[in-house]
Amino acid sequence: MLSTRRSLPVLLAVVAAALSACTTAPQPRPAVMMPPPVGPVAVPLPPAPASLMTPTTFGALPGWQQDDLREAWPAFIGSCKALVRKTDWAAPCTAAATVNQADGAAIRVFFESWFVPNQVRAVDGDDSGLITGYYEPMLYGARKRGGAFQTPLYRVPDDLLTVELGSVYPELKAMRLRGRLVGKKVIPYNTRAEIERADIDGKQLLWVDDAVEAFFLEVQGSGRVRLADSGETVRVAYAEQNGHPYKAIGRWLVEQGELSAAQATAQGIKAWIVAHPTRRQELFNVNPSTIFFREERLPDPSIGPKGALGVALTPERSVAIDPQFLPLGAPVWLATTRAGSEVPLQRLMMGQDTGGAIRGAVRADFFYGFGKEAAESAGLMRQRGQVWVLLPKPAAR
Repeated sequence: MLSTRRSLPVLLAVVAAALSACTTAPQPRPAVMMPPPVGPVAVPLPPAPASLMTPTTFGALPGWQQDDLREAWPAFIGSCKALVRKTDWAAPCTAAATVNQADGAAIRVFFESWFVPNQVRAVDGDDSGLITGYYEPMLYGARKRGGAFQTPLYRVPDDLLTVELGSVYPELKAMRLRGRLVGKKVIPYNTRAEIERADIDGKQLLWVDDAVEAFFLEVQGSGRVRLADSGETVRVAYAEQNGHPYKAIGRWLVEQGELSAAQATAQGIKAWIVAHPTRRQELFNVNPSTIFFREERLPDPSIGPKGALGVALTPERSVAIDPQFLPLGAPVWLATTRAGSEVPLQRLMMGQDTGGAIRGAVRADFFYGFGKEAAESAGLMRQRGQVWVLLPKPAAR
């Protein structure tokens, strides 16, 4: 007979296999092929093995001297609010309080004094990867269904079961098990298609007037809704996910021969839906993942949504990274090109967010902010780029 110590892992393995569809890492934004969403505080994982990072100098960073670091400083201070309690970050974050935020030269000296840039490479040695973009959309809705407002945004259902596996096995601290109880059995939670058919009556948070924009809101993970009945604008933020992995509808359209890879942008996908309105739900159901939201007040529209680090994102200075390879919150030097062009984009960013599509060491998702221009840029952003992570000098030794 197996001892209790040995039988529990075996049982866990069986449950995990049975619920593979509802076992995921805590990922605020489960996107692929399109700009992924913003979400709740994530559990930072250990950074990449040293072999994937090569210490270098600031002189090796393309465009380092040309970037206006004053624009990145507020985002860095935001990161420090979360990182200052960590041993390696306490000294630089404390010293940052003495830097004049209006003095670009002083900010440059600060980073050069306290940090070591490390070029990041993929496991296969490649030093370039995919850089995408995301944004915070605006939708139009109401608190009650009626008229044009027929598409629901859902709050977290009462029957969604979430188990933090790390509470039992510390080595699984980055894993969650999601499902629902049927009798005494835990089974995978409903897919998007099943939720669509069931309509989860009573769990509609808001109703919006555009099913396509509602789907893309899930991809972004948070957004704003202007309420027709009151004129108020509220923020809807990621609250939970149904546990099914994200399947990219853009990739599916390419595989079906409906779009070319170059056409599989947010704009291209929306155009395809307009041309094939009767296939819209078929396309959406390709992705079994569903995001559940919570409503937040929006006292200051100039402040961005919170990312996985738990601090507000800064437009064009916050980026989503894979915390399995890069420390969440760390400064990141990004060298890529602007959305849909060959114009260089080289600047200091803060790795303040994560996402289901952001997998790998040289992989980043550029946060463009709120509004029509942000949406346009994010939809076109599928560039190649290089990444350097700035580590505090004690941590880089």
